[in-house]
Amino acid sequence: MIYKDLRGFIKQADELGALRRVNGADQKFELGGITEVAAGTPGCPALLFDRIKGFSPGFRVFTNATTTPQRAALALGIDPSLKPLDALKAWMQRRQKLTPHRPVEVTGAPFMENSMRGKKVDLGKLPAPHWHRKDGGPFIGSGSIVIMRDPDSGWINASIYRVQVHGKNRVTIQFDHPGRHGAIIAKKYWDKGQNCPVAVVNGEDPALFIAGFEYLPDGQSEYDFAGSIKGAPMEMFNGPLTGLPLPAQAESILEGELLPPGKLTLPEGPFGEFTGYYAADARPCPVMQVSAIHHRDDPILLGSPPMKPPRFHFGLPFRAASIWSNLEMAGVTDVVGVWQHVAQLMTVVALKQRYAGHAKRAALIASANSYMGRLVVVVDDDVDPSDLADVMWAVTTRCEPSEQIDIVRNAWSSALDPRIPDEHKRAGITSHSKAIIEAVRPFGWKDKYPPTSALTADEAREIEAKWGGAIAGRKAAGVKGKPAPKRTGKRR
Repeated sequence: MIYKDLRGFIKQADELGALRRVNGADQKFELGGITEVAAGTPGCPALLFDRIKGFSPGFRVFTNATTTPQRAALALGIDPSLKPLDALKAWMQRRQKLTPHRPVEVTGAPFMENSMRGKKVDLGKLPAPHWHRKDGGPFIGSGSIVIMRDPDSGWINASIYRVQVHGKNRVTIQFDHPGRHGAIIAKKYWDKGQNCPVAVVNGEDPALFIAGFEYLPDGQSEYDFAGSIKGAPMEMFNGPLTGLPLPAQAESILEGELLPPGKLTLPEGPFGEFTGYYAADARPCPVMQVSAIHHRDDPILLGSPPMKPPRFHFGLPFRAASIWSNLEMAGVTDVVGVWQHVAQLMTVVALKQRYAGHAKRAALIASANSYMGRLVVVVDDDVDPSDLADVMWAVTTRCEPSEQIDIVRNAWSSALDPRIPDEHKRAGITSHSKAIIEAVRPFGWKDKYPPTSALTADEAREIEAKWGGAIAGRKAAGVKGKPAPKRTGKRR
């Protein structure tokens, strides 16, 4: 059964043995440092911080929520025991059939158990982590949802934008660029000379967290999408001050108004990005005047700080599923898998070659849809695209660089790209080049290519099904049904 709220998800992660509890860490650098180190370990556990230095016990922070394929699958309501590529394929197939669930209004919400308003508002009571050493300050919003209502259509946008704390009752909200839905909505209010009502949701459930990261079209509700993931409507409670529909099961909520930049801005950032670099220095940013803080007893902040790749917010590359769908919709047949590595900066497509140019066709479509990524690799169907070692084996044994590497210029990137010069960014030029690597057997003589000595994927699955327990050390190796002989302790 899928979780009801963030606490339910934490309980399920704990039952999988994937949760670690950490007490006594400092919100300045230690929460971020521990999160990053844990994310780099083979098990990459989720972390629940409590008794944070300088804060009341029970004011907690939860990190590494969905950073493994197992927990990402759990968040999507998919079998967490599936292999990563199988889990991504299951999500892609399920996503194509999702039925939107419109949220339902409720008359009460757990986050109203505690409320600070007006002069009593004090953001210092909530542990907003200072994630990276060169960050411009504490960021309460690294995995938080920002709620806004379009003044023309009434559409509710619920997206993830970073939120930096500036004192007891002010935060900045950073929209990345003016094309973001949140920036467009805010400007509509400002153009009318009005402040923009806004709410920041801290500690939403993982379904809404995932919905906030999705590139949904204008007018489509993240609430509907989150409900479709959970298979049930999200429960909404109207904010006492803003009237905005707020997720009733959230851990804490900030309500207030986003002021026009002409009235007030504050320097926001810098902030460590998902590329593993700082993309920009501090810049003026719109200010939210926080009029109320509501929170549950013992509230939990969902923290999802960007980290140096390969660490990433999600253990399953959701955008790879979109590229997979794009390939199929474009008529590219026999795609057996798509994956993204290095925090989605490297895309790999696996396919069964049917004709000359098949691999190149797939690569060009994938490169057109790979945000910021500089590398697009195509491999044969006997290579697991989710296994980087397997992919590099194909690159080093099947790709002849002089014949199977092409460069696409002036392609889709971002101002977050550390390789684009500052003067280009200031001029609005944020394109780059992409390398296409065909790490496939040459189609003209692929049937004569030396055969591999490795097991096929099906053969490996059969071995794992029969001998997986013994390999993992859960039982003695031997023929099924014949237990290993007992040791008597007698010498012979």
